[in-house]
Amino acid sequence: MDTTLLLIDGFATALTLQNLLLALLGAFLGTLIGALPGLGPSNGVAILIPISFSLGLAAIPSLILLTSVYYGAMYGGRISSILLNIPGDEPAMMTCLDGYPMTRAGRAGEALALSGLASFVGSFFATCGLVILAPQLVGIALLFGPAEYFVLYTMAFATLGGISAGNQAKSVFAACIGLGLAMVGIDTQTGVERFTFGEVHLFDGIDFLIAIVGLFALSEVFHFIEHHGTPGQVGAGGVKVGRLVPDLATVRRCVPTLGRSTAIGFLAGVLPGAGASLGSFLAYSVEKKLVDPQGRTFGKGDPRGVVAPEAGNNAAAGGALVPMLSLGVPGSGTTAVLLAVLLSLNITPGPMLFAKNPDIVWGLVAALFIANFMLLALNIPMVGMFTRLLMIPTRILMPVVAMIAFVGIYSITNSTYDMLMMVAFGALGWVLRKLSVPLVPVILGILLGNQMEVNLRRALTISDGDWSVLVGSPLAIVLWVIALAGFLAPLLLGAMVRRRMNGMSAGASDAD
Repeated sequence: MDTTLLLIDGFATALTLQNLLLALLGAFLGTLIGALPGLGPSNGVAILIPISFSLGLAAIPSLILLTSVYYGAMYGGRISSILLNIPGDEPAMMTCLDGYPMTRAGRAGEALALSGLASFVGSFFATCGLVILAPQLVGIALLFGPAEYFVLYTMAFATLGGISAGNQAKSVFAACIGLGLAMVGIDTQTGVERFTFGEVHLFDGIDFLIAIVGLFALSEVFHFIEHHGTPGQVGAGGVKVGRLVPDLATVRRCVPTLGRSTAIGFLAGVLPGAGASLGSFLAYSVEKKLVDPQGRTFGKGDPRGVVAPEAGNNAAAGGALVPMLSLGVPGSGTTAVLLAVLLSLNITPGPMLFAKNPDIVWGLVAALFIANFMLLALNIPMVGMFTRLLMIPTRILMPVVAMIAFVGIYSITNSTYDMLMMVAFGALGWVLRKLSVPLVPVILGILLGNQMEVNLRRALTISDGDWSVLVGSPLAIVLWVIALAGFLAPLLLGAMVRRRMNGMSAGASDAD
């Protein structure tokens, strides 16, 4: 009953005119960002962080705007996948397998409508899962001491690469870079300068907002500049959308798929590091084995092959918010960016967030429900407009991204030094991308490094320097086991999962 009353209070907060307009704006912008190939939810949220701060928005409106962008980008990724066979982001890759064959068969409108419905169902029930599961995890998190929190953060680094990660060694290298950057500044316990090289601007440490905008947004601009001679973006102007309303028999056939894929995606999202990509892949793979084991329809334009990955990846997006809000551990790359937003607003995610700031938690959850209905209303009737936006040339889009990054950061800090720092992080992100080093562990290291160090010091102080305190409780041992399993899973199973994902994509391309 308490949860119900808190959620009602959350709706009272979210249903103000300002918050409704911000949810609508975030849903619209998120769909645009998701539809444009190459940007994706992480970049979309990172680009808009400076804007939300420069507008002087309070904590709840800022989070409503950015989480609506997050949900909207997950919706929008399907548009270019279905129409152009170009995934808007990695989780939408599986949608290409049956979405594009439907487009070639003149059923693009049906594919877009079914994928929009699947996205709605996945996101809606994932948000319901967030309401139910997050308070339960908070109860467990209250058992955590300094040692358990240190192990929890270690688990976050160990599992963030996910089972589809390309190279665990590179993930570890990226995490070390992030942890090293987190040590820059004044040591809070001793007052000693660390790695500042006498530069006054570094005494307060690295501003993670600057790091995020540089690593995500500016590195994308540098990546475009490097490949400026490649052919321009293919437009969707010649694609005929066709009718948008699928027949009732098709919808009925997809209902069991919706249920199974939503459950699979949500569970994948709750697991730290698994993320929407794995949710999308697992949902598609399970559905294919259950309803088309002989491979007669999947990959050739089966509507269930569109519904499964879309329900899976959107449910995973909602599930990833569960560990982020209740434990302070991001479940995906985009929730790591949202974690940075919370920290920059002096809000610490975790069990005390539900006790000290219930208005923020439940206002955000209520806004997610509202944004979900807004996205359903936007994505069906306005799909024609979103498809035309795919014709925007990248040479126009990227200067706009750069302008937003520079203007937004300067409006927050009023410092040219911080702008130069952002450019440096952009260059670092570009280099890391060329080396196929993931960027999210770098961000996570900057975000969690200080708290990780503080909790390790507290644990050792309490135990009088005895390192066995890190395995001194059953909860700590369970977390170590999860961390070890999460780190080894990509090494043992990752190659097989990637081969199957690539094999499915290659098979669909050959069929085309």
